[in-house]
Amino acid sequence: MFRLSGLFAAFVILAGTALAPAAAEDKTITVFAAASMKNALDEIDAAYTAKTGVKFSVSYAASSVLAKQIEQGAPADVFVSADTDWMDYAISKKTINEPTRVNLLGNSIVLIAPKDSKIDNVTIAQGFDLAKLAGDGRIATGDVKSVPAGKYAKAALEKLGAWQAVESKFAMAESVRAALTLVARGEAVLGIVYSTDAKVEPGVKIVGTFPADSHPAIIYPVAATSTAKPETNDYLAFLRSTAAKTILEKYGFKFLISPTT
Repeated sequence: MFRLSGLFAAFVILAGTALAPAAAEDKTITVFAAASMKNALDEIDAAYTAKTGVKFSVSYAASSVLAKQIEQGAPADVFVSADTDWMDYAISKKTINEPTRVNLLGNSIVLIAPKDSKIDNVTIAQGFDLAKLAGDGRIATGDVKSVPAGKYAKAALEKLGAWQAVESKFAMAESVRAALTLVARGEAVLGIVYSTDAKVEPGVKIVGTFPADSHPAIIYPVAATSTAKPETNDYLAFLRSTAAKTILEKYGFKFLISPTT
């Protein structure tokens, strides 16, 4: 009996030794990020995985959708929003670890058309006639009631005096990337998306840029959730690093903070 007990103990020790490295390797951070972050964040996450071995589970969608999912208990460690409103909403619902919040990135919104469109070089200024430009076609953007890109688009068009005439022509998409796809496929003659989206989609071209003062500043805050794993803090530090800044700026984002090393 003593020998059997000893063998069993040895087996437990060996099994524990074998499983320990696997457990370390299986660390995963779950990120909920605005759809417009996909290309840049995928590259950042790959770099972080190569550096640390930590893996990622990432959900990309409209910030509004993600904030509501986190509120409803979806397991997430990090929330990256495309505007401050939805981060503020998440904080009000106590789903965000507020001290970890950083207003990390800036962006701009642009008018796009399919790459083979005859529309080109649009001057976007007070009183520009977007309705006439669209003709009988549709204009794609995110839902102006909830999706940050759509909210920015509506604010800009209201400021420029173009919203009332063009409102009925809008095709409201569930996310800015969905709007981008509608234009790339030629299902919409124009679209309003982030400049970073237009940069990664070969099926569209930028035909005009909205003045920065025509809409609220476009700010992407990032924070850990209130249920985040301990290793999340190191990842958030990486997002603030020079290495992350280099990747983000390559995709056209503006880095709003001084990077760490």
